[in-house]
Amino acid sequence: MSIINSSHLPEVLSTVLIASSLMISTANAAEKEETLFDFSTADQMDSWRIVNDGVMGGLSQSQMQLTEENTAIFQGSVSLDNNGGFASVRAIPTTNKTAGHTGIRLRVKGDGRNYQLRLRTDNRFDGASYRSEFATQQDNWTVIDMPFSEMVPTFRGRVLADYPAVDASQIQQLGFLISNKVAEPFRLEIDWIKAYTE
Repeated sequence: MSIINSSHLPEVLSTVLIASSLMISTANAAEKEETLFDFSTADQMDSWRIVNDGVMGGLSQSQMQLTEENTAIFQGSVSLDNNGGFASVRAIPTTNKTAGHTGIRLRVKGDGRNYQLRLRTDNRFDGASYRSEFATQQDNWTVIDMPFSEMVPTFRGRVLADYPAVDASQIQQLGFLISNKVAEPFRLEIDWIKAYTE
């Protein structure tokens, strides 16, 4: 059994308080993130649907696959033929975990191309969505924060003026889109998708 000298008691108490503070801060930090997808189970892929420019007569192709490393890969080829030019994938989260948060955080490994995160506040196939464009680094993992306050409301490529900002409690769909006006192959690997609060 160890015995603490009373003359050292203030130092001990100070150390305990600092350690407790650090533990509380760490716990609070952890509470500011909510995992939406981490691809740790195969059933998470059931929520994702491919939506390419074929809906408009285009010829772009894409797929979303689960890897053995518990990541998801969105890949394919964008074609400009037949007035096409985009490929996308979207998901309907099983529960709304974005309420009370201020943005979406991603960990992705890309191919140096630009992508868009798309959010929808309804369950319609078509309609307005909110977009945030992000760049990727070829073959390097990066963590990207996209605040809801900076997302732009659009409809079929047109920015919507005087449209309401994203309501985090109403997000019903999220997804990724590539549309760089270039015929090109693409590959985006996704480790996880989280809602976060700053």
